[in-house]
Amino acid sequence: MTLKMWYLAYNVLLFLASPVILLILLAKKRCRKGLRQRLGWLPDGFLPKGRNGQAVFWVHAVSLGEAVAAVPLVQELHRRYPTHRLVVSTVTETGREAVEQRLAGVADHCYAPLDFPWVAAKVVAKIHPQAFFFVETELWPNLLRTLAQRDVPTMLVNGRLSSRSFGRYRLVRPFMAQVLNPLAACLMQSERDAERIVALGASPSRVYRTGNIKFDQPRSDEPGRNAGLSRELLGLAGDEEVIVAGSTHPGEEEQILSCYESLRRDWPCLVLLLAPRHIERAGEVEAAVRQRGLAAIRRSELGGGLAAGAMQAGPRVLILDTRGELASVYRHAVLSYVGGTLVPVGGHNLLEPAQWGKPVFFGPYTDHCAEVAGLLRQAAGGVQVRDGADLAVQMARLLKDRTALEAVGKAASQVVEENRGALGRSLDVIGLVLDARLRAGRPLAHAVPDAE
Repeated sequence: MTLKMWYLAYNVLLFLASPVILLILLAKKRCRKGLRQRLGWLPDGFLPKGRNGQAVFWVHAVSLGEAVAAVPLVQELHRRYPTHRLVVSTVTETGREAVEQRLAGVADHCYAPLDFPWVAAKVVAKIHPQAFFFVETELWPNLLRTLAQRDVPTMLVNGRLSSRSFGRYRLVRPFMAQVLNPLAACLMQSERDAERIVALGASPSRVYRTGNIKFDQPRSDEPGRNAGLSRELLGLAGDEEVIVAGSTHPGEEEQILSCYESLRRDWPCLVLLLAPRHIERAGEVEAAVRQRGLAAIRRSELGGGLAAGAMQAGPRVLILDTRGELASVYRHAVLSYVGGTLVPVGGHNLLEPAQWGKPVFFGPYTDHCAEVAGLLRQAAGGVQVRDGADLAVQMARLLKDRTALEAVGKAASQVVEENRGALGRSLDVIGLVLDARLRAGRPLAHAVPDAE
């Protein structure tokens, strides 16, 4: 098939599927709010060429995880190119909240366009980017084609390809080769990711293994950052210890609750904190907790000063039903579990507890975080378990041996420290691409050189 035929086939299928796509987006609360913008109606304040004629860098991050990962990248782009306006797009409301909370005064937010060709063209014309960066492999053919037609350099940053995505893309490899061909650079997290994107048709000369920029995420106790939730606010007494289970999904909470009940028999001062991946499930999680006869306390019920949990003694489950606090709450954990790994989701950010020096537990499904899971296992900083029963056995092992518990936590922290630098490597490649455009006579606004 010719390039034109591939895009015709893709757009016909997209058009036929559009009623279903719109219904799905309307049904998902976290996607519903931005639908108008996703159809091309950006706010009136979005000037076509930035404020006062500023050049624009556009960074796309799908949802909360990608938006958080992109924060240091956006901040550094702002530092190096201070005269540029930065726009960060997301698909979900949680992503929008992360951008507005963490990048206030640095970047503006908009919702990403749906991949209909007329919508992509309208939004690209409105934002008028001088460069486009997309985080973790959001391959939207019409958007990327529209950017290429406007000669906008497009770069994939912190790229990864899960086995599921790779398998699907490989079914239409000739089309994917056309989609990937215009990319100025593909900055991939791992060797596996680099090999996979080349196998899909990306030019090997434009593919770089730069590492995972999530290793470069700042901790919440670093200068200038909010210290996050305190033990007092969580209602933890002096002798109580908390197990934090973050980013959990349906099918995981029941296993974790069984694990908690088992551990409580020998360690009665344990408290469990559950943080469902999607906070709109908090009511469902609370019902599951209460069904077992356990006290359930939502984070949103805890106020300043005296925490509601402080009046509750004995076994209880704290439910984190607020956004943006999970990464900092891991600091209080004696043990941590990262969700999406006991069910076939693929896993979430294993580095959030690791950077606090906490033992990291996870299940068998780690396709979305395979390299980090491997590094943690190899360094003995992470413990992979088969199921909820095995989770209880392995957690009990460390609770019995506090010397081993401390050693596992230190090893997890060391993995983070030893793998920092992906952000710098990524920015080096980005600088090379933008400098090449300068040499080709397509000027950028003044860039601030690195301090020596």
